[in-house]
Amino acid sequence: MAELAIIGGTGLTTLKNLEITRHEPMQTPWGEPSGPLVYGHMGRSEVVFLARHGPQHTIPPHRVNYRANLWALREAGAHKVIAVAAVGGIRADMQPGILSIPDQIIDYTWSREHTYFESDLSEVTHIDFTRPYSEELRQALITAAQDMDLELADGGIYAATQGPRLETAAEIDRLDRDGCSIVGMTGMPEAALARELGLAYAHCAVVANRAAGCGPETITMAGIEASLDTGMATVRRLLESVIPVLLQPA
Repeated sequence: MAELAIIGGTGLTTLKNLEITRHEPMQTPWGEPSGPLVYGHMGRSEVVFLARHGPQHTIPPHRVNYRANLWALREAGAHKVIAVAAVGGIRADMQPGILSIPDQIIDYTWSREHTYFESDLSEVTHIDFTRPYSEELRQALITAAQDMDLELADGGIYAATQGPRLETAAEIDRLDRDGCSIVGMTGMPEAALARELGLAYAHCAVVANRAAGCGPETITMAGIEASLDTGMATVRRLLESVIPVLLQPA
């Protein structure tokens, strides 16, 4: 059983000392997840990976089957989930290439399947979402990054928008007034579903670009991809450091 799960892109399976052992398609009561679960070993411990947007990155953020994804990871034995995502930087210090480990999130999405508690219930179920992220996982990521002298922002608010289009400058102004630090399209309902399933969950966000109106240049996919090449290389180094710590016996 894989106690730790990583949600992100397919490139995250190219970690040092990680041996990929198998790919496993899954079916859940909520349909199929974005792709097969990819299992690997680091030493004697097993880790499971899931490409959020599919193996070929073809699923847009508003069409991701978040319920199936989190359910499949729990069925695989995961208790801890690190979610890697590309974001835009709103706050002045959120420059391309920086890693952000947010401690709060605001949901601006709509019409997504966002809960497991909606039908055939014996009672109405509410979850406490005051602190949406696992502080244990956050601190593990922050400590590992500090030990490696990586440029990282501790805390901040993730704004989850609908996508797949990027935001207008006026929308980013609104998010800024709301206190948001970064903006992405996949943070919700993923974080809330993890909480509903009792999974410890934290975001490792890579700032890929300045959000609309926050920088002088036009946002281009070429520019985002260039920043992500560097940022994801940093994420891989961070995961190589933090995974063995998270997999140590209690």
